[in-house]
Amino acid sequence: MADQSTPQARIPDAPQEAASAASTGPGISRRRLLGTAGATGLVFGAAGGAVGYASAPAGASTPLASVGERRVPFHVKHQPGITEGLQARGHLIAFDLAPGAGRKEAAALLRRWSDTARRLMAGEPTAHGDTDVARDAGPSSLTLTFGFGHSFFGRTGLEKQRPAALDPLPDFSSDHLDKARSNGDLWVQIGADDALVAFHALRAVQKDAGSAARVRWQMNGFNRSPGATAHPMTARNLMGQVDGTRNPKPADSDFEQRIFVPENGEPAWMANGSYAVVRRIRMLLDDWEKLSLKEQESVIGRRKSDGAPLSGGTETTEMDLEKTDSQGNLVVPINAHARITRPDQNGGAAMLRRPFSYHDGIDADGVPDAGLLFICWQADPLRGFVPVQRKLDRGDALTPFIRHEASGLFAVPGGPAEGEYVGQRLLEG
Repeated sequence: MADQSTPQARIPDAPQEAASAASTGPGISRRRLLGTAGATGLVFGAAGGAVGYASAPAGASTPLASVGERRVPFHVKHQPGITEGLQARGHLIAFDLAPGAGRKEAAALLRRWSDTARRLMAGEPTAHGDTDVARDAGPSSLTLTFGFGHSFFGRTGLEKQRPAALDPLPDFSSDHLDKARSNGDLWVQIGADDALVAFHALRAVQKDAGSAARVRWQMNGFNRSPGATAHPMTARNLMGQVDGTRNPKPADSDFEQRIFVPENGEPAWMANGSYAVVRRIRMLLDDWEKLSLKEQESVIGRRKSDGAPLSGGTETTEMDLEKTDSQGNLVVPINAHARITRPDQNGGAAMLRRPFSYHDGIDADGVPDAGLLFICWQADPLRGFVPVQRKLDRGDALTPFIRHEASGLFAVPGGPAEGEYVGQRLLEG
């Protein structure tokens, strides 16, 4: 949960984007919203007390609302789901190849997955046996992102193509990892701004796996929905903290070199790809919520109300690490989370964080099983995630209130060109 955190959520200008959808809607395929709050509004019933959805005129179709009509392209330089803004719903799923399945079966699977991803991201049904779960909806910013775990290369006879950057992450003293919910041969990240669209993609990916691979683990997450706030703002996590202030931005001059493997990088099949570190971080919310507001802010190093550093200013004001109060104490404590995670405190280490929150119910003792599905992207985990996490491990004030319960590291190749499938250069190179 580093301070260099999440991309800023997209907050649409609903009236303008709805108008845009009306002009571009015919290209969205058969999935159209027949009646949505964004397109037709909510109306009071005749008695004035009941609220219902306005119905579309007979024989007419209503253009998709702005949330539903957004489409992310599949054939791009970098796989989708990395630099896009936060999505409202997310699913993470890892697979292990089935006994006896090897390179040939893996290639066929990635070919099926790529075709399914291309179709669904365009708002089209799957090629075979579509479940109709997302019928009537548009693409809703759907993205599917595919990666390979360390174990994949041994199972497919491709050990020589395994990147050095995919070496297992080191152990951290604060880890409480469940091996059954960690790592995996293959990893898929699904995100969308509509829950049914995201679920539809999850089921399609699982069905496509067939007999070639079986699910190792699966996790579900969420973020704030687009348009839920009056103006664009950085997301908040389940601790109530503004979480996303210092994330690297695509406009930064060094963004590409920090986040993506270069065109001439090694191995060649990872050109324009990135490495994803995935951590299930449980938040001990009952303990956290016992702290006073001042104590919470001291743990993080930022104001809870607006994310501004305790040294003053607004959310984007540069943090003054040397500022002291009238008693000579540092205003931003030496072990504050935001201080420790700064790139200039970690040899320039930076990563693009793009997480989802999660809530998996209440334990038998009444404690919520909730927290962050932490996902960060970098050109090399040894220069991104690892040095920051090592420093956090040595004395982060936030550590007593979180628990790392699952972990994974995956090599995510660049986006496929037209006519290619994800990972083709690895599996057929």
